[in-house]
Amino acid sequence: MIYFDNNATTQTAGPVLAAMIPFLSEQYGNPSSAYSFSLEPREAIDKARENVAALVGAGDRTEIFFTSGGTESDNWAIRGALAADPRKDQIVTTAVEHEAIRNLCDLLEMNGVTVARLGVDGDGMIDLDELSSAVSEKTAVVSVMLANNETGVIFPVKEAAAIVKERSQALFHVDAVNAAGKIPINVSRTAVDLLSISAHKFHGPKGIGALYVRKGSAFSPQSIGGGQEMGMRAGTEAVHSIAGIGAAASLASDLSEMDRVKQLRERLDEGLSEKIPNCIFNGINSLRLPNTSNVSFPGANGEVIVAMLNDAGVCVSTGSACNEGLQKVSPVLKAMEVPFEIATSSIRFSLGRFNTAAEVDSVLELMPKIVYDLRGISGTGS
Repeated sequence: MIYFDNNATTQTAGPVLAAMIPFLSEQYGNPSSAYSFSLEPREAIDKARENVAALVGAGDRTEIFFTSGGTESDNWAIRGALAADPRKDQIVTTAVEHEAIRNLCDLLEMNGVTVARLGVDGDGMIDLDELSSAVSEKTAVVSVMLANNETGVIFPVKEAAAIVKERSQALFHVDAVNAAGKIPINVSRTAVDLLSISAHKFHGPKGIGALYVRKGSAFSPQSIGGGQEMGMRAGTEAVHSIAGIGAAASLASDLSEMDRVKQLRERLDEGLSEKIPNCIFNGINSLRLPNTSNVSFPGANGEVIVAMLNDAGVCVSTGSACNEGLQKVSPVLKAMEVPFEIATSSIRFSLGRFNTAAEVDSVLELMPKIVYDLRGISGTGS
């Protein structure tokens, strides 16, 4: 199998699994208990918090709160900001956010919250002037992703956060779920207040994520109960999962492997351009993640390409894994005003640390025939 869908999830790294196993077997103590048997689980949580803080550049480990993943972190960021100051009833976000933000904003809007959605240009980039105009004293939170999960386009969140702070008292949230482990993150050097990550996107386990909350931010708890997570998210901690995200964060903090991944991505891009006429790279004129290419093959249906590659043992997608199977144009490409025929022919290739040049070459051998055959069926030629 060739796995080129690393923006959907990643292979759990060996050291991550090894870090988790003790807390699924002999080290089963409740970290909140007072006896010595709970000391090692408690220390594992503290170490994981330190590792995640280092991954995102937080100044203090107490700014890191563990969650069940990116969706919970994103939802908590929005709801926590709104609940902290009921006088503020506006959210500013973008038209190309992940479903965890986009669908929540749709729901809140139906319940009376005002939502301003920033558009993007043909390369998938936001307009900072539009952001400046959208923010007001009624804005509770601004949510902008660091890197788009479908196109890989990287947004200027440092500059965006500065604009928000200049014009309002709103909290600034960054969805960094698909950026963590691929590009540097340093919240301490920005005005970012909230930042979401998810372990399974950087070779950690599924079902565990984290939310960075800048110290001193007016922000409401996620759940009330026994006082875990410094009183912000009650419930007995899943120590094995937290140990996993800690180990994954330690591995992901070393970005040196991303240089090799970028070379593989460029090898793939160049090969597709050379072997397949008229392919279109969506977002290519913007700064992109080193691992991601969103490519359209006009005249060939993207979902059929995915199916044919699957038959050949290759895993890719047509967009967000949280949107697969809905049989509609990607909202991201739609916001970029990509024509319907081109948008429905798009494929997302997202490479990872465990991919090889040989795998890229194998995909480049498969793709021309698949696209040519489908173009022949559709009558669009080569």
